[in-house]
Amino acid sequence: MRALLLLIVTLCVTVSGALASEILVVQSLRSPLYDEALRGLKESLPARSRTLVLSDYADPDLPRVVREERPRLIVAIGDTALSALRKVRGTPVVSLMALGLGNHSGLAAGVGLAVKPEQYLAVAKKLRAHRIGIVYDPSRNEWYLKLARQAARQHGVDLVTREVHDPRQTLAQLESLKGKVDALWLLPDPTAVTGETLEAYFLFSQSQAVPVLSFSAMHLKLGALVALEVDRFDLGRQTGEMAQQLLQGVVPDPALAAPRRVTLKVNDAVARRLNYPTELIQSLTRK
Repeated sequence: MRALLLLIVTLCVTVSGALASEILVVQSLRSPLYDEALRGLKESLPARSRTLVLSDYADPDLPRVVREERPRLIVAIGDTALSALRKVRGTPVVSLMALGLGNHSGLAAGVGLAVKPEQYLAVAKKLRAHRIGIVYDPSRNEWYLKLARQAARQHGVDLVTREVHDPRQTLAQLESLKGKVDALWLLPDPTAVTGETLEAYFLFSQSQAVPVLSFSAMHLKLGALVALEVDRFDLGRQTGEMAQQLLQGVVPDPALAAPRRVTLKVNDAVARRLNYPTELIQSLTRK
């Protein structure tokens, strides 16, 4: 009888180990945007996975979960998930859909949400914008501004930057840019660009007759001239491919990458209002 019981326990442990997830996906919250990226991730990463949504729990003990699950790899979707995994040791972490990717050290790999600065600056140069205003929170985006400044020097463009540490500072900093910029560049910055401050950027655009270059196509209907929007499904695919490399013992190069698939969209009505020639606007979307 004891031998039979031991055999049953051994089989259960073996089956449990065989069915254990290779990948633990830690998702910040339930969102269609995250779900879209997750679908792309799973398409390119055939390994068994389990998804844990942090917003479903009051205080999840992630180090304990990782010890019990023993995944080979963890994928963090969103900034909250990435920050929550700081205390986890011994398991490689790959980041997906995080705004502050450049603020985190120790990552095995990841794909950021921020489009390469060169892509925005190439658009600005075609628009003949030589002074570009940026309002940003250095605690969130100083790493990106360093890249942007390097690229701006190569493109012969001046970045006129204003720092904010609270959304309430945004209006005053925008006011200080009047007459000093040829365009505004909106970053995905949850301090500088909020639901409360967003309208101010487009009012500035109208009053100063300068274009807004944005990261979201949703801003086109509000008055942005151009939006460089990331394909979130492909973002997941790109991250999954990097994760697959890690599982095979290969270090991705580069380990921290920018989105590879970006769509440029233009608001033709704003282009006409700002008196841009049709040929110039068409050149923005030409491959």
